[in-house]
Amino acid sequence: MQQLLLGLLFALIIAFLAYRARSLSRSGAYAAVLVGTLIFGLGGWQWAIILLTFFISSSALTRLFGKRKAALNEKFEKGGQRDAAQVLANGAVASLFAGLHFFFPTASWPWLAFAASMAAVNADTWATELGVLNPVPPRLITNGKSVDRGTSGAISFYGTLSSLAGAALIGILAAILDPHSRSSLITRFLLITLAGITGALFDSLLGASVQAIYRCPRCDKETEHHPVHTCGAETAQVRGWKWLDNDIVNLACAIMGAAIGLVL
Repeated sequence: MQQLLLGLLFALIIAFLAYRARSLSRSGAYAAVLVGTLIFGLGGWQWAIILLTFFISSSALTRLFGKRKAALNEKFEKGGQRDAAQVLANGAVASLFAGLHFFFPTASWPWLAFAASMAAVNADTWATELGVLNPVPPRLITNGKSVDRGTSGAISFYGTLSSLAGAALIGILAAILDPHSRSSLITRFLLITLAGITGALFDSLLGASVQAIYRCPRCDKETEHHPVHTCGAETAQVRGWKWLDNDIVNLACAIMGAAIGLVL
């Protein structure tokens, strides 16, 4: 109970600071308190460090390259200020395995699945934030077709390298902080990093194939915005499953990362 209360206090402080820094919306701050309390309160300080690494690094990249990405806001469903759906999409799976760790404190698999899910969402976030810096247009992961920057499911050289770096950052920290250490540090690092990259690539695959994508008739461009584009025109769906928005794709990314981590 004491650790859970400490987790709540820790989460409140971080969420408040992030809200004041405009990294989180009000709903995002509430969700961050829930996720932070569960992960720190039921997991421990090692788990909290991984969560903080993801949140701080992704928020920093959003701020550093916000101006470069601003021109692509017409593409993305949401901006850099994360709401509750975004926080839960990235943190719900990690929270689940922190809870399972509470019931299976001596087992190593909850930590590995937790770290792999965080590696996946970190890899995906880094790819999104840094991929826009690629000097040439990206290509769809499904058919290699050259598309506009910011197109869902598109990958690039810079984006792929960024994805690898994002997964590796979580991988090395998780390998060092692993409370069980039942395999070599290199093995743990490679396993978590590979799971993270796989999760991010799965995110791109869903974005290129079944994520709901719309078209603005006024701008004649594809977008995630619906029902109204940034220009004010109503958008019409052109592909994908209507219920599969970017938040659900991000959740699938985290699930895939955790699943690959468990299988490996």
